[in-house]
Amino acid sequence: MRALDGLGCSCEISEDRPNMQPDHTVRYHHRIMKQTITAIPEDKPHLVEHDRVRAVASRLATADSKGTLGIILGDVVSQYMLTDLQVIGGRLYSEVVSLPSPYRERVRPYFVEQLFGAHHALVHMHRTDAFLSMTAPISDRETFLKFCAMIPEGCFAWDERAERTRFRYSPQHRLFYYLMAAFTMFVLDRPGHPVGMPFPGGFSVEDRKGTYYCLIRDREKEVFFSICNFCPAKQTEENAPKGEVR
Repeated sequence: MRALDGLGCSCEISEDRPNMQPDHTVRYHHRIMKQTITAIPEDKPHLVEHDRVRAVASRLATADSKGTLGIILGDVVSQYMLTDLQVIGGRLYSEVVSLPSPYRERVRPYFVEQLFGAHHALVHMHRTDAFLSMTAPISDRETFLKFCAMIPEGCFAWDERAERTRFRYSPQHRLFYYLMAAFTMFVLDRPGHPVGMPFPGGFSVEDRKGTYYCLIRDREKEVFFSICNFCPAKQTEENAPKGEVR
């Protein structure tokens, strides 16, 4: 039997532990939840994955500040093993290598930054308790909650049986992509794709004195699981002059 991990927890101070700091409270409730979850049979891995992804999305939605969201994200991401990161990196490589040159060479470092640069920053901030001082509310909570509601369906929107890879890129790995986007867009208030990331046609994600612009911001609405639909960047007009990228 296998028990689900990474389930939701309350970030409020527990009545029986009134002096606990917010990060300690998260870990305390996380431990209690793990002790009370009903086990799920080994022969139903998809049930485990569905429930885990939905539980993580529900847990994210409880965040009432950027710091609380950061703590939850750090806690969930800490459960990814090195082998998971290798699978995610392998999938990223296979996607980038299929792009035409020279665009492939130009865009590769931005994709790496989007996933692994964000991962490094998140882990560092979590380990140094940087999130404890981030008490400001999430800037656009309505959009954030819509993002959380999209995550479960987004993680299961692909049929990998048609893919020819040597490893299984599971919903758990796709969830990592959304976790990094949540950190970047709702904790740091930055675009889901890094500033400077190029697009065909000569445009890129721009930072114009603290306001972000992106050519494809409003052009992914038919793709319900695209992070572009929840990005804080503004839409760039195709014929608008290119601004300075910082």
